Amino acid sequence: MEISLIRHGKSLWTVNNPITCKEFKDWIENYDCNGVYEENSYPPETIKTISNAKVVITSDLKRSIDSARYLNPNIKTISDPLFREIEFPIPPTKLWGVKLNPNTWAVFLRCLWFSGYSSGCESLNDAKNRAKKASKRLVVNAKENDVAVLVGHGFFNMMIAKELQKLGWIGYRKISSKHWHSTTYSFK
Repeated sequence: MEISLIRHGKSLWTVNNPITCKEFKDWIENYDCNGVYEENSYPPETIKTISNAKVVITSDLKRSIDSARYLNPNIKTISDPLFREIEFPIPPTKLWGVKLNPNTWAVFLRCLWFSGYSSGCESLNDAKNRAKKASKRLVVNAKENDVAVLVGHGFFNMMIAKELQKLGWIGYRKISSKHWHSTTYSFK
């Protein structure tokens, strides 16, 4: 049995101007609502992985759904919010009008989140529990179809990978964070 985790393609939302924390919340909404760039080619291992699947699971976000469609337009997909990316906490203060580029906000807010701050989003503990549930759902899919494929999101895929390893699935310790790349875990 195999479970493969694929990170979605590069988002069409590429606005990278310095913004406030409040504007970052709007930036994330736009990032979630936009699809991904269709590429001229995709990593051969990812194409091989997705061609071996009977069904592909995605999150319910457009970039995940579109990525699965670009990788194999004829494959059956199941979209489920269980596999969504982990949200960022947004502090209620204006943070003194500080403007940073979106990637810097993402790192800063993710550090706050790891430190226990989860205002307006699920906590680290809740995300770990969701990753456990998601990994178990993928295991069930793999048992039914021999192969389970998820086109998901970088950070949440990483959490799912850790849970799969705890369940005895074998694969790379570090999951690929590159767009369109897959990491496969097997269970003998």
